Amino acid sequence: MSSETKKEPWARHKKLEKNVALLGVCAFAVVTVGGIVEIAPLFWIDNTIEKVEGMRPYTPLEQAGRDIYVREGCYVCHSQMIRPFRDEVERYGHYSLAAESMYDHPFQWGSKRTGPDLARVGLKYSDEWHVQHLKDPRAVVPESVMPPYAFLAERELNPGDMGAKLTALYRVGVPYTATDIKQANDDLKSQADPMADSADLQKRYPKTQVRDFDGQPDKLTEMDALIAYLQVLGTMVDVNAPAAQEVLAKEKGR
Repeated sequence: MSSETKKEPWARHKKLEKNVALLGVCAFAVVTVGGIVEIAPLFWIDNTIEKVEGMRPYTPLEQAGRDIYVREGCYVCHSQMIRPFRDEVERYGHYSLAAESMYDHPFQWGSKRTGPDLARVGLKYSDEWHVQHLKDPRAVVPESVMPPYAFLAERELNPGDMGAKLTALYRVGVPYTATDIKQANDDLKSQADPMADSADLQKRYPKTQVRDFDGQPDKLTEMDALIAYLQVLGTMVDVNAPAAQEVLAKEKGR
């Protein structure tokens, strides 16, 4: 093979780089194909997610806690997606179902774990454990490299108008009702107040945990909201129930 033949591909590439119009057309074509590949599946996303009994939207307090979770960058070190591998299932619990993230905007799947996966951390530890862990991670996990978040217990929760937040989520497909949106701000406060009448809240949001989460019943803090969110993760769906097992069987068959 001659030296000219060997250099031919590079020579063609240089020609492309020197021709601005041709480079622009080729770049546009590549971006177009890539965009179609990423965007087209979203039009059929409803067909790819099997609904599982038990899934519901987050309560206003849980959603406020989720916003704090995102704000503090917890997703950088903690994923929320247990893969269907033996080592992950034995350590973290049953692998994640697609339906468990159907109301997440944005989802918190992640791909890097400096800390453990949190997809099924709900009710695994007590509220008191979470409070101590967030205030001083090394007090409960000596080898932890997590920074302290003690300030969350001092900050009063001020999420703004939760009705507006739920309205925005409703517009992207989260099935909040008109009552959920209207009572959002009151629901947020009543979930952290064990003395409040929360019967209607629990009826609209099954499996809602109502209590003082941070050990400070006299005030509603960001710590309350974050722990309420952490304690619900992985608890909505009973993965051992027949309905859930049917979904799992379908997913394995794909």
